[in-house]
Amino acid sequence: MKKQLTAIIEREEGGYVSLCPELDIASQGDTIEEARENLREALELFFAAASPEEIQQRLHDEVYVTRLEIAVG
Repeated sequence: MKKQLTAIIEREEGGYVSLCPELDIASQGDTIEEARENLREALELFFAAASPEEIQQRLHDEVYVTRLEIAVG
């Protein structure tokens, strides 16, 4: 079975941090591609090890990523 999830990747000191907001699972890597693949591996391990109850409890089915314009100062 395949499932599509969101990956948010941010540059941080010394590399990149990747986050899946649907499950609140994060990983990291030296490059964007590595951070993305490490997050994929972490998510696959989570689904392999977690009980159906834990998956249901943690999984947020609707996550929206957007940008906002705000006034500063």
